[in-house]
Amino acid sequence: MEKLNRRTTLKLMGLGAAALAMGRGLAQQAPTADQLVKGKNAKLIVLSQRPVVLETPYDLLVSQPERTPKEILYIRNNVDLAGYNTVEGASLEGWSIEVGGLLDKPFTLEAKELLNLPQSEVTMVLQCSGNGRSFYQPRTSGNPWGRGGVGNVTFRGVKLKDLLAAKGAKPTEKALFITAHASRQGGAAEFVRSVPIQALENALLALSMNGEPLPAVHGGPVRLVFPGYFGVNNVKWVQKIEFAEAENTTAEQMPRYRVPAIPNTHLPFLPQEPGGRYTYTFATSRPNWLVNVNSFIFAPLEGQTVEGPYVRVEGVAFNDGIVPIVSVELSADGGRTWFKAELEKTERSFGWIRWRRTLYLRSGAHEIMARAWDAAGRSQPLDGNLAWNERGYEWNGVMRVRFTVA
Repeated sequence: MEKLNRRTTLKLMGLGAAALAMGRGLAQQAPTADQLVKGKNAKLIVLSQRPVVLETPYDLLVSQPERTPKEILYIRNNVDLAGYNTVEGASLEGWSIEVGGLLDKPFTLEAKELLNLPQSEVTMVLQCSGNGRSFYQPRTSGNPWGRGGVGNVTFRGVKLKDLLAAKGAKPTEKALFITAHASRQGGAAEFVRSVPIQALENALLALSMNGEPLPAVHGGPVRLVFPGYFGVNNVKWVQKIEFAEAENTTAEQMPRYRVPAIPNTHLPFLPQEPGGRYTYTFATSRPNWLVNVNSFIFAPLEGQTVEGPYVRVEGVAFNDGIVPIVSVELSADGGRTWFKAELEKTERSFGWIRWRRTLYLRSGAHEIMARAWDAAGRSQPLDGNLAWNERGYEWNGVMRVRFTVA
């Protein structure tokens, strides 16, 4: 019996070693970001292989404070378009866009016609509404984003209102929403989003990003961009635009991409009991539309050791661009006292605003907090978990960074 046990044990050990080796082999075979999307930085964090979801590591994000290059910009695809997983541009040839619904003169245009119309440019924050999801407690559903589901990019193309004017078309009085449909070529799943008609003022049919042809994986050849709105509303590979009286009822509009809300009151959200469930209807919830006020600390970084006692603290702040960011405050004592940072500019902006402040800090461990305010009186909560929702959308709690002063 003793020999049998020994043999059995050795066999089991052998099987265990084989299984471990197989597991390591599978781990080694897991594709990196550059293997999933041609031209992406291999350091991007793969949150999903299909549809492709890639997060920008925070140290890479802060290394490019002005514009986020296509090589490191995050990706949040809800559908994958076959052959479009590359940062290279996609051809306009043969691409058409249907514009109709509650429009007095519906039309269809060849996308290459857009090149002959007046071009406009906008620098804007592109951010997944799930960015920061991993900070909610308890854990919510969805991809576990840190802070890397965001970027600052410049889009160039034709304003939707200029296209309508060129075609002599106007939305009717009943048109209250703009609904965009992504291409379904190659059998892609349906993706449809609606935004309020007010978004028409700045809506852009983007053809380029950061001065280059719009990368295919980011919506090229044409993406309908709404500055000030969360990324999900900026529909990639747009092929149909409708003016409508109501929001569309597809899954990406209801029940996805919504948070609890109390209609017809001054409260922005109905706090959901952390860990609880919620019944989403058009009457009891609101969509992830406008970007909320937020700020990020770009330096020092978490866990760094910096020279003191004068420490330069810097970062960015942003909102929906409706009103300007008017203040960024820093605290080094847990929120008891706050110091104002210097803003790069104080006018309205769809892009992020850089800020900086030098603090006197004695040697040792420190925690810095940053919060932004805008002209509408909106700011960031000290406890971001107040807005807990089961899908983890719209995190904008005060950012905290712990570091050591030498």
